[in-house]
Amino acid sequence: MAQLVTELSLSSVSGKHNKLDAVDHSCNLEIKIKLGILLQKPDSAVDLVIPYNEKPEKPAKTHKPSLDEALQWRHSLDKLLHNNYGLATFKSFLKSEFSEENLEFWVACEDYKKIKSPVKMAEKAKQIYEEFIQTEAPKEVNIDHFTKDITMKNLVEPSPRSFDLAQKRVHALMEKDSLPRFVRSKFYRELIK
Repeated sequence: MAQLVTELSLSSVSGKHNKLDAVDHSCNLEIKIKLGILLQKPDSAVDLVIPYNEKPEKPAKTHKPSLDEALQWRHSLDKLLHNNYGLATFKSFLKSEFSEENLEFWVACEDYKKIKSPVKMAEKAKQIYEEFIQTEAPKEVNIDHFTKDITMKNLVEPSPRSFDLAQKRVHALMEKDSLPRFVRSKFYRELIK
């Protein structure tokens, strides 16, 4: 800290620009340290234990949509994503193309927003980051560096909105690219017969 004060004092002689550089460097360092703590691997095998649910949850019943409902999906990704049958059909289509990571990320973000516990939220944020956001992630989504940087900064103090920007970018990609392909697919054509 004393070094930062010295740097700031010296930089006042050379101008305001150097002051901003020192403060910016300090903020970036703080963000990196906090993010590093968030992304640390578990210290013991106890952290890796997955609780066993004796009564597995039954998936929500999915009813085949009416023709009118299914036809609305052509123009509304949101209506498709908020219909259990539509979501399952869309997921099957994306899996057939080996491109389901965007949908899985979108669903993970929706689940994340429902978490109330700050501890569980931080754990889920770490999981989502490692699975979808970080470079070379197993299911890395295609988002720009600006969005990645904003998302990383949001994860320093996780909140229900931490992934909002990334989720919006992925939603836009699905709407522009995946939805039109889905509408032309055999999955959708079978549905509207």
